[in-house]
Amino acid sequence: MTAPSGAAIHAEGLVKHFGDVKAVDGLDLTVPFGTVVGLLGPNGAGKTTTVRILTTLLKATAGHATVAGIDVAKHPDEVRRVIGLTGQYAAVDEYLTGRENLDMVGRLFHLPRDYVKQRADELLERFSLTDAADRPAKTYSGGMRRRLDLSASLVGKPQILFLDEPTTGLDPRSRLQMWEVIEDLVADGTTVLLTTQYLEEADHLAQDIVVIDRGQVIAHGTSDVLKTQVGGDRLEIVVHAGSSLDDAVTALREVSDGEASVDADTRRVTAPVSGGSTVLVGAVRVLDASGVVIDDLALRRPTLDDVFLSLTGHAAEDAVAEPAPKGRRRGRKEA
Repeated sequence: MTAPSGAAIHAEGLVKHFGDVKAVDGLDLTVPFGTVVGLLGPNGAGKTTTVRILTTLLKATAGHATVAGIDVAKHPDEVRRVIGLTGQYAAVDEYLTGRENLDMVGRLFHLPRDYVKQRADELLERFSLTDAADRPAKTYSGGMRRRLDLSASLVGKPQILFLDEPTTGLDPRSRLQMWEVIEDLVADGTTVLLTTQYLEEADHLAQDIVVIDRGQVIAHGTSDVLKTQVGGDRLEIVVHAGSSLDDAVTALREVSDGEASVDADTRRVTAPVSGGSTVLVGAVRVLDASGVVIDDLALRRPTLDDVFLSLTGHAAEDAVAEPAPKGRRRGRKEA
């Protein structure tokens, strides 16, 4: 299989069986160089299994894949030289210091000692770990361990970085810090395949999103394209008096693209609309003309939560167990 020109990662028809379980079921994927592609799906969707195949930690049951133009099944050692991998859990030695963890990775790759020392200093500074560099990793917070784990995957300056749910278990502040780190890496030219079940994470970081469910790709496109698939914008108003709900529904027919829905308990009317923010002016006009007093009015874009629910029929947090790896391994340290 020849990857398309400009493709850092390319997979066709990937299949992986664990006994009777199809963890990956005919998955196609292309990640251009210099981009972030989000592989979005709930637990058990097949994200981690796909990453493990692409990083040579698993052999596919069927299908083909290349990373940086290298066949992952035929030349796994060559693939490992150009990739980095950070898994769902920080794979650091808690009895070594942060600096010693990075030095260990450099030695595993037989990198020159002077280079490793310089690179470790760069990474520790970049990930705000300099002050803790000579402390044992067991004294680090969860966010610090995740940053050290990511630093370790970057010691060899990989062209392509696989981030498998890198913010799992982090508090909101640490998650935002990790997002900033990923954005900086991409700005420096690193290609990233990011798996996540956090919908806002894919929305924030990825230029392109691949939605998978039960091992299959069910949608693919930019965040805006995917949101458009669920019907565009929603106009939401809260009327001052419940008795005016019917009048509000009638008035909004002049500016909406379909029938409005009503929540009498919250006095809320929601209607599908198009035209962006200009529709707000029209809505205020027709409601005022009908004598409807409102307490609140807003234009809401569909979220990726809406997209996932629309595409799959279930929420993103509805989990199906994905077969767990027999051992925890780090891609670049395995080379």
